[in-house]
Amino acid sequence: MGQKWRVFHDKFVVEERYMDPADRRGLYRAAIILAAAGVVLFAATLISVLQADGLSAADGPVRDWLLGLRSQALTVVMIFLAVVFGPIALPIIVLVVVVWWGLAAKHAWRPVLLASAMITGVIISQIILQIVRRSRPPVDQMLFGVDHTFSFPSGHVLGACDFLLVGAFLVYSRRSNPRAAVLGFTGAGIGIFLAAVSRLYLGYHWLSDTLASVSLSLVILGGVIALDTWRTARVPGEQIAGTFSKVESPRD
Repeated sequence: MGQKWRVFHDKFVVEERYMDPADRRGLYRAAIILAAAGVVLFAATLISVLQADGLSAADGPVRDWLLGLRSQALTVVMIFLAVVFGPIALPIIVLVVVVWWGLAAKHAWRPVLLASAMITGVIISQIILQIVRRSRPPVDQMLFGVDHTFSFPSGHVLGACDFLLVGAFLVYSRRSNPRAAVLGFTGAGIGIFLAAVSRLYLGYHWLSDTLASVSLSLVILGGVIALDTWRTARVPGEQIAGTFSKVESPRD
């Protein structure tokens, strides 16, 4: 019983890592820049949608261009991507990753943070959907069933952004391999691009819907970086103490 309790207790212990003061300041700076950029981009996108100008002026031309690219083979690929990043498959993927990561790792801080970011994105998306209440493109252009729900922002794209960006940060922030981090975030960017293009190609969203999703995800990513840095990053001279804190171990 004592061993089981210790294993359970260790899941909620947070590993704190020592780093140079400049590196910690850099993380906080990155968090602020990402969150600020996300807020500015979202505000600009929302205003353009409400006023039907600005960034949203590209919605029609982009839609028409993608309509002209439609083919049977490409449609199959886009439907596959839409399913992977959809409201059924993606939550299952996230659940499997979070549960596996939480069980495999000695400490559950990072998988819990990933799950929290995903839930936060869903809540924010649902609130904004009901406030803005933007209509989707014409239903006769939809290739994978009719959807009469609101379109701003895109839940598919927001979910993909949160999962890929936050996941990449939580994995590569603990590794001292810049090249691997670049490759990881590049892969995340490609995944986000594919998720957005699939929704536009299949006729369910406007370009500005996907821009809004990306901007919201930047805010969430900035929040995750700030929270993770505040809870786990220490500089020489700061003590690591407390029931739910321990020094980071290379073995964990």
